[in-house]
Amino acid sequence: MTQFENQTAIVTGGAQGIGRAVADRLAKGGARVALWDRDRALAEKAAAEIGGDAFACEVDVSDWASVEAAMKATLDATGRADILVNSAGVAGSNGPLAEYPVEEFRQITEINLLGTFHVNRAVVPAMTAQGYGRIVNIASVAGKEGNPNASAYSASKAGVIGLTKSLGKELADRDIAVNCVTPAAARTRIFDQMKQEHIDYMLSKIPRGRFLELDEAAAMIVWLCTRENSFTTASVFDLSGGRATY
Repeated sequence: MTQFENQTAIVTGGAQGIGRAVADRLAKGGARVALWDRDRALAEKAAAEIGGDAFACEVDVSDWASVEAAMKATLDATGRADILVNSAGVAGSNGPLAEYPVEEFRQITEINLLGTFHVNRAVVPAMTAQGYGRIVNIASVAGKEGNPNASAYSASKAGVIGLTKSLGKELADRDIAVNCVTPAAARTRIFDQMKQEHIDYMLSKIPRGRFLELDEAAAMIVWLCTRENSFTTASVFDLSGGRATY
């Protein structure tokens, strides 16, 4: 595989979970991968394991100055930004909206939604200047349907869907595709933030009767990053095992 040769791919949350699975595939396809992650040590370990000139940037996506610094470091190192997979996110705790901690709701929104805005905002000028780009934002089936006792997460991921559709239409007259995926739950460290009853609820809603595998998610996401994906933009790709059919 050499379809990503001479391309730079930025993967936020790339040290683990879906982001790491995507980074592995992009690197195998020839991309130089920049792992943007809040956990610097884990990102550096992942970059060393991925190889192929992969490198780590410590980034807090909720902080615009941190994202700007990471973008500068990436451009200084590679001179390009061809692919963005925005996988950084948090689930937060579970509880009814009437009792949900106000500060936690704000934090989840700042990471999942404002963070997506920050990263897209930083990358788009470079893609526009070079006349090419592929962006995939990771939303969630919760953003389509809303999960009970997960109002902050559901609302933030619905916002990611809306942002993706808006930006995709803004850039539709250029060779820059902006899409998002809406996964059902995958068994990653994000489960550590959830109550078991909420995990059981999510599983009960998936007609396939199991959670999403990381490689399954990465396969679809990486295709959206290819030159083959030259027409579809501002769209939502379902990865929910039959839960959402629209």
